[in-house]
Amino acid sequence: MTSSGSAETRAQEPGRRRRRGRRGEELMVPRAEFESYYGRPVIKAPSWEPRDIAGYFFLGGLAGAGSVLAAGAQLTGRTTTATALKVSSLAAVSLSAAALVHDLGRPDRFVNMLRVFKPTSPMSVGSWLLSAYGPAAGAAAACAVTGRMPRTGAAATGAAALLGPAVAAYTAVLAADTAVPAWHGAHRELPYLFVSSATAAAAGMALVVAPARETAPARCAAVLAALGETAATRAAEQRLGMVAETYREGRAGTLLRAARALTVGGALGGALLGGRSRGAAAVGGLALLAGSVCTRFGVFAAGVASAEDPKYTVLPQRERADLRA
Repeated sequence: MTSSGSAETRAQEPGRRRRRGRRGEELMVPRAEFESYYGRPVIKAPSWEPRDIAGYFFLGGLAGAGSVLAAGAQLTGRTTTATALKVSSLAAVSLSAAALVHDLGRPDRFVNMLRVFKPTSPMSVGSWLLSAYGPAAGAAAACAVTGRMPRTGAAATGAAALLGPAVAAYTAVLAADTAVPAWHGAHRELPYLFVSSATAAAAGMALVVAPARETAPARCAAVLAALGETAATRAAEQRLGMVAETYREGRAGTLLRAARALTVGGALGGALLGGRSRGAAAVGGLALLAGSVCTRFGVFAAGVASAEDPKYTVLPQRERADLRA
């Protein structure tokens, strides 16, 4: 407690602010400077292998969104596109599961995750999603390629399409459920960003593998995906505040800028020229696929950067505490 004279003097000193004590008296407390123990991170950075897990994010999204587009193509009589997307979804989910198992180190660790079902665990829910989606995608692709058991194929196509959006989105929930500032702080926007990126990748795959006359829905989906990805990224950066620096700087910034250019360019090129030129459609599709890859690797790199620098953990916490006070 201080007298009024000393309080007025100390209130004029830089770096100090007023705080109220328990009985309403004003205390003069200097604002502490931020520093961590020997500059070391406050939280442990993700130990995931970037190639495995960022690739797992991308491939899972491509598979899930591809199944939705495949079902739409099947319903509208675009059988060539439907078959190609079913095969690509099966290949993508197979590679996605292989990347996950490779990061886990042993296949039996994935099997162990299926011993229980825990709705509050994104990893548990994701493991069961992959286990249900994989066979459905496989049956849909096999029936489409062989032309046998059309009813079974139709049921498998529908099941894969129903599970596809969850497969495309749950990896965002998995990342946001961690303490990594760049991921957890954007937990509301990250699923929309991942789904938009997955839709862009699936639309790009359709532009690459489908005849030009069947690509109209994919071209529309690509434009919507580019708009959704841009909006979700901007919303995430606004919510993150200073942590958004990790999305704009370093390796993550380079990848995400490339992702925006590739996604927007691929969507516009496919929309304007894809219906008339098979080559233009393929180029636009490859750009969309590359943009989706850059998005997943960029988000992953931003998360690692935010965990390695302790200021992104401590300073936002202090800001929130000040706002509550």
